[in-house]
Amino acid sequence: MTSCCQVATTLPDRVSADKLAEILVEERLAACAQVLGPVSSTYRWQGRLEHSEEWYCTLKTTDQRLPALQQRVRELHPYRTPELIVLPITGGDLQYLDWIRTEANGREL
Repeated sequence: MTSCCQVATTLPDRVSADKLAEILVEERLAACAQVLGPVSSTYRWQGRLEHSEEWYCTLKTTDQRLPALQQRVRELHPYRTPELIVLPITGGDLQYLDWIRTEANGREL
């Protein structure tokens, strides 16, 4: 294991996705964030089938910073129940993984 992970969430519009990405990187809870979209989402919510356009935000962070990142996403997210999917990064370029650890932990290379 690398001690790094990737976190995914969706947001209702580009502005809120970009704002979330900027805040989390600025606060060093994530080393970087990518915003993709729009994506078409189909899901069941409160017993009804829903369709919406959303923006996908992917964040790279460390296992150590993950709890704080998740808490901050919950504070900033416009959805009552935001998607928060965490995937471990089990391998990758060692320099890139070192960069994630350095940036998310607030140290310069």
